[in-house]
Amino acid sequence: MLLTLLASAFNLLRPWPLAFIVDKLLPASAHSAHSPHGLSVWGYDLGAWSAPAILGGVCAMMVVLHLLAGGIGYFVNVLTLRVGLHALLRLRTELYAGLHSLPLKFHDQRRSADSSFRVAYDSQSIQAIYSKWFFIFQSTIALVGTFATMWIFDWQIALLSLVVVPFMVLAIRIFAQRIRNESTVIAEKESAVLTVAQEGLSSVKMVQAFGREEHEVAQFRTSANQSLEASMMLNATSMKSALLVGTLIAASSAMIFYIGARHVMEGTLTVGQIWYLSTLLLMLYQPLEALTQVASALQSAAAGAQRCFEVLDRADDVPDSPTATVLPVAKGDLVFEHVAFGYDPERLIMRDVNLHISPGQTVAFVGGTGAGKSTLLSLVPRFYDPSAGRVLIDGHDLRDVTKKSLRAQISIVLQDTLLFSTTVRENIAYGRPDATEEEIIEAAKRAQAHEFIMAMPGGYAAQVGERGGHLSVGQRQRIGIARAFLKNAPVLILDEPTSALDPTTEAAIMTTLEELMRGRTTLIITHRIATVHRVESIVVLGEGTVLEQGRGPELVERGGHYAKLYHSANLT
Repeated sequence: MLLTLLASAFNLLRPWPLAFIVDKLLPASAHSAHSPHGLSVWGYDLGAWSAPAILGGVCAMMVVLHLLAGGIGYFVNVLTLRVGLHALLRLRTELYAGLHSLPLKFHDQRRSADSSFRVAYDSQSIQAIYSKWFFIFQSTIALVGTFATMWIFDWQIALLSLVVVPFMVLAIRIFAQRIRNESTVIAEKESAVLTVAQEGLSSVKMVQAFGREEHEVAQFRTSANQSLEASMMLNATSMKSALLVGTLIAASSAMIFYIGARHVMEGTLTVGQIWYLSTLLLMLYQPLEALTQVASALQSAAAGAQRCFEVLDRADDVPDSPTATVLPVAKGDLVFEHVAFGYDPERLIMRDVNLHISPGQTVAFVGGTGAGKSTLLSLVPRFYDPSAGRVLIDGHDLRDVTKKSLRAQISIVLQDTLLFSTTVRENIAYGRPDATEEEIIEAAKRAQAHEFIMAMPGGYAAQVGERGGHLSVGQRQRIGIARAFLKNAPVLILDEPTSALDPTTEAAIMTTLEELMRGRTTLIITHRIATVHRVESIVVLGEGTVLEQGRGPELVERGGHYAKLYHSANLT
């Protein structure tokens, strides 16, 4: 604050040397030419000091005042910028962490591109808010100092300079909410542009295969045009606001210059003083005009900040209980007691599910599309909580243990193995980043991935590409299995692990999976009946509940729902 006051003080002094030259030095120099006593200013005889020497000193003072005001201002602005950038870093980090902590239900309802837009762009609003509020603080100090200085010279002009202020405040109030609303629309339209671009580019192979390039470009153009129109509306509103405020300032300035000129004519002000007052008037109105633009910018920033805090203020639908404990090393005993679930509480898709899965048991879940297989197993790692009933592991209600300790006991192998754009080594060790090189290699060997990894340029340091694009489907699946081997969790969830594979690759992967499943409680979701026909237990889901349960051959003999699935797969 002290530095800001000093900078404002030096800014107020900057016009003074020229006023001194006009009012004092030039008349004194003209008088000394006709006076035997030499140069005299304010009644003081300057003796040997010549007019050019004093002029040079005053002009040098102009430079010094500029350097002092500018140097202090530079230091304050750098400090403000640093604070704003650190605030941006903190908000981005907390926003990204918040998105990761929110349950899947939140992400199911949002586009990933919209979340990315909030992290990358909306978060920048916090830096704007910091810098603009500091600008308001600086401008307020400058305005008070300028007004006080004008009052000393001419209180009438000082009072007249404030006439425009109420009208400017009214203009800001009229346009502020409109600017905020239009800024929110722009953020949403830009998010939509990012979504269209992300979806189109991530599916470029399919786009080209179906010859849909023109369609995708048209989709993008439509979305981008909507963003353009929203930007035009916001800029038009901002320009109207600026035009109104500029007109108010021009009218006020004209009135003040008229009064000031009359005072010079009447001899109550000197030419130097009216020039100094004119400079102060500019110093008064420039910040005022800038403040109206800052108010508009703050409304735009507030719209972005609101979108950020919508995420940060979002409550976790699957929170850790305040009394939650850390789950000890699990045996893998799972129980579903009267479990019901619905993404919408008013529309349940699972009803009264009762299951007991013993430690080390392998259970397959089959059923038609939409039967609820993936949904039911999503309750085990607490991606969702049951709408009714409960799920237990080793006798512990899942809601009574921390999510982190629970998920540490579970490995998941998905149909489409998710790989990050980094090295093979880091992808395998994703669940255990502290694993040694020997442990990573051993996991790869058990997943039958070591040979193709070593054949890649760089071996375990090779980059897998975006979403594992440098690898085949089977290779990606083996990396996912190696990840599960390394994590070595007592509970294993396999969600359609072989559905995207050809029969030969599927047979090889199943051999690897059988090694992975040994000694673990394993839950398998599959449409391929042949893959699981002879596992220990098969659960047939349909109509939101358990229809049948037992071994494959037994279920075929019963002639029920499983038998129909079995025969439709041409396995007889």
